[in-house]
Amino acid sequence: MNRWSVLVWGLLLYVSAGLAGQQADQHAHVVVKAGRVLDVRAGVYRDHQMILIEGDRIREVGDERELQPHVPSDARVVDLSRYTVLPGLIDAHTHLTGSPYLMGYRALAVSVPREALLGARNARVTLEAGFTTVRNVGASGFADIALRDAINAGDVPGPRIFASGPPLGITGGHCDENLLAPEFHFFSEGVANGVPAVMAKVREDIKYGADLIKFCATGGVLSKGDIAESEQYSPEEMQAIIREAHRLGRKVAAHAHGAQGIKDAVLAGVDSIEHGSFIDEEDIQLMKQHGTYLVPTLYLGDWLLANYQKLGLTDDMVAKAKFVLPAARQNVARAFREGVKVAFGTDAAVYPHGLNAHEFAVMVKLGLTPLAAIQAATINAADLLGWSDQIGTLEPGKYADLIAVEGDPLKDVTTLENVKVVLKGGEVVEPVGGEGHEAKVEH
Repeated sequence: MNRWSVLVWGLLLYVSAGLAGQQADQHAHVVVKAGRVLDVRAGVYRDHQMILIEGDRIREVGDERELQPHVPSDARVVDLSRYTVLPGLIDAHTHLTGSPYLMGYRALAVSVPREALLGARNARVTLEAGFTTVRNVGASGFADIALRDAINAGDVPGPRIFASGPPLGITGGHCDENLLAPEFHFFSEGVANGVPAVMAKVREDIKYGADLIKFCATGGVLSKGDIAESEQYSPEEMQAIIREAHRLGRKVAAHAHGAQGIKDAVLAGVDSIEHGSFIDEEDIQLMKQHGTYLVPTLYLGDWLLANYQKLGLTDDMVAKAKFVLPAARQNVARAFREGVKVAFGTDAAVYPHGLNAHEFAVMVKLGLTPLAAIQAATINAADLLGWSDQIGTLEPGKYADLIAVEGDPLKDVTTLENVKVVLKGGEVVEPVGGEGHEAKVEH
């Protein structure tokens, strides 16, 4: 046998051993002993529960005494008997490749590869905070799609990601880059104007792996030169974006602060309105009629207004933040009272990743019950993503994604800001350094 044959046989043996290991892992058994489990649908606790996991999926959930005889002899036991266990949380509005310290002119010095590496760090921090699935709604250079694929391949730890790639926007709008002088002739890669161009841009995003389409229906806060409440895409352009995305099997999220942009996006059939800062009564009624989700991003107002002087924002960005963010709370509170469907979102990157769960307290302060806020980050967010059969509840057949906290989140939702244990796909997430979680794992 020559040396090339030896190398080939060695490679085959190596690959075979790796595949065998992967197959073994896929059929591994884990048993979670939970002090109590929150049924997020019914809003009730079930005590002394056991969750049987096979591979990365839940096999059974029920009373520990009834399920004990079904526990495989080789199962690993994760003892969470001192904790309250919930489904893994879902954040439907993140920017994993961004940072609050790289906004304004500072962002111009950051390359796409650097953003992707930053995203790997932020993905880990987000997962450790208890968010096992996120919807990433905007990243340069398809960096969020590369990050999603790296996590799925096991290269880096992180949540399950639904990625949009570059968001669509008009020339000079919120989703363009307006900080450079005219001689650079620079436009963000998601810029498209007119019906044919936006259709082509939707197809391009999907070509390169987008799970959803995100577009800017109105101006924004952290962009230079535009007006947050003004409509940017025309109704015809919005209709073309949404029709083409839906035809190709993708949902659509619309960044929208102003009332007119919200209205036209909803009438065009958008799946979710992001932010909704100036949502009015007509918008609320239309969203209820169409079943459109609102993804408010509220906690960022506290953090940004307390820290903007450190962030290198332009004067008009600061002025818009001071005007838009307080108004958003008043208007979103009315939407909560009137029963608009709500999915949990944070806009993490406008403030540091890992603080995502601070959003819950603001939602409750503005009128949601703790249960409704938790449902926004579980069953509602799963529905918005179109993945209700995979995530959002602890039920047989779904991914074994769960978190454990101390105390009662239905009484004090801030307990979710201090997640003690995270499991993704049946595996305990080990914080960096091996510290920070208190699960007792037995082999």
